[in-house]
Amino acid sequence: MSGASHRRYALILGALAAMGPFSVDMYLPAFPALAASLQATPGAVQGTLAIYFLGMAAGQVFYGPLADRLGRRGPLFVGLGLFSLASVACALAPDIGALTAARLAQALGGCAGMVIARAVVRDVTDERGAVRLMASLMLVMSVAPIMAPIIGGALLPWFGWRGIFALLALYGAAMLAVVALFLPETLPIERRRRDGVLATLRVWRGLLLDARFMGHALSGGFIIGGMFAYITGSPFVFMELHGVAPGHYGFYFGANAVGIMLAGQLTARLAQRVPAARLLPVVLTVALVAGLALLAVALTGLGGFPGIVVTLFCYVAMIGAVMPLTVALGMGPHGAVAGNASALMGTLQFGTGALAGGLLGALQDGTAVPMAALVAACAVAGWTARRVLAP
Repeated sequence: MSGASHRRYALILGALAAMGPFSVDMYLPAFPALAASLQATPGAVQGTLAIYFLGMAAGQVFYGPLADRLGRRGPLFVGLGLFSLASVACALAPDIGALTAARLAQALGGCAGMVIARAVVRDVTDERGAVRLMASLMLVMSVAPIMAPIIGGALLPWFGWRGIFALLALYGAAMLAVVALFLPETLPIERRRRDGVLATLRVWRGLLLDARFMGHALSGGFIIGGMFAYITGSPFVFMELHGVAPGHYGFYFGANAVGIMLAGQLTARLAQRVPAARLLPVVLTVALVAGLALLAVALTGLGGFPGIVVTLFCYVAMIGAVMPLTVALGMGPHGAVAGNASALMGTLQFGTGALAGGLLGALQDGTAVPMAALVAACAVAGWTARRVLAP
């Protein structure tokens, strides 16, 4: 792949994959205002985030097989259109129930970009190239967690929380135009599958029984689940428990995104000299140590708020390394069913995110311990999954 092609794919696919982070992170500073506007409890507002994770997990089940059967562009157009319309519905929602339903539809549309971005990476690269391209995607995606809460915090005083969703609708429409003009079809007709429902189920069964694939999918999924626990819990821990102003919250959030960016670029460089299978255990161990340290800080109070910030930074930064490594190692042998493999990997990731968000709401006790405990549990589970299934 030429340098120009690499940059084009990285920018477009990264922007598609960033739709999820933008949809999650941009409205986090608006949680208190949203609750007041719709007369909703904090738990109900957190529910709009958990339902989004659930929609992202469920929607990918459909886009993967469709992308293998119909090509990459058609399903992507459908998903982007649904995302844009659902974002408008979010902006116009009259109550928390309508907003929750619209968030589910928004997720069902937005997940198309994530599924198809991973499948396109597999279409146009080999394993080593996949690590490099995925790391470049992470660089583009890292802009979303940096900018989204800052943009959301800046829009809030002028346009309210509804203006945030209106901007997301414009983002979806812009990406629809970009894909139409600049992203070619990467799955030729002769490579497309003609599977029916039963054949698709057999493909998924084969992936679920593939220890190498599941080891990498679950290790990445659990680590990302810990990040979702942080995303769901940090508005309360930062703004309500430790008094961080909504306008400043985005800067803490953005700092962790810079960590993702740096870890991703370092991984891309190391992967040119060190096999991905040797890098991943090191990265997972760092995440494990950071997660356990976060739990220790939350339980004992040692280090206070700075201790929480530092240990979270170390954990979240590892996402920038975990994602490219697990995608490259897990999907590498499955080029013929890349759409299905990408869908299953994404379903596992966002399924753990939805579970973490639901558990956090149930375990909330007015301290940082539930968030820290879930992050640590996900770190242990991710480290164990690779160790047991894909040693």
